[in-house]
Amino acid sequence: MTGPISGIMALWRAYQRALTIHPWKVQVLTAGSLMGLGDIISQQLVEKRGLRGHQTGRTLTMVSLGCGFVGPVVGGWYRVLDRLLPRTTKADALKKMLLDQGCFAPCFLGCFLPLVGALNGLSAQDNWAKLRRDYPDALVTNYYLWPAVQLANFYLVPLHYRPSQNTALIRAPQTLKCSIQNFLSFREPAPEPAH
Repeated sequence: MTGPISGIMALWRAYQRALTIHPWKVQVLTAGSLMGLGDIISQQLVEKRGLRGHQTGRTLTMVSLGCGFVGPVVGGWYRVLDRLLPRTTKADALKKMLLDQGCFAPCFLGCFLPLVGALNGLSAQDNWAKLRRDYPDALVTNYYLWPAVQLANFYLVPLHYRPSQNTALIRAPQTLKCSIQNFLSFREPAPEPAH
């Protein structure tokens, strides 16, 4: 095999080897990469900032969040779920999805959004107001797509791939989710109503 396909296959094999040798590091770096990609998509396609208006610092913040928070927390959560429900039956995948979306997702978003606010220099009062404003939208947006994706994830994807969400089935929704969360995290606050 030659050409672009062989190059892609060589990268895939290298990724597989790295994942086998250093699973935690690769998963964390992949989460950071996906968070960065999600922010780029958000800034370029959703917010239409253009290259000159692109906020590189914001993208680097999202990469840092992916590597320092999202990757470790989600990876740890998936390990807990697999200890609680070690089988990969349809019933266990459904139970994992219900635990994930009923318990983990609300808590995760409740931590993620204020963390982004703090990293962007919001005061505690402004961060609390932003959380109160954005949390419902973020959680509802999560529930539109994520339960179905997680059901497939828990049924079809081996544990060592889950934190990085590195299959064709999972990558696009993960990036979309990151883009939506990034947009919600960075959007400007609505003006306060006149009293």
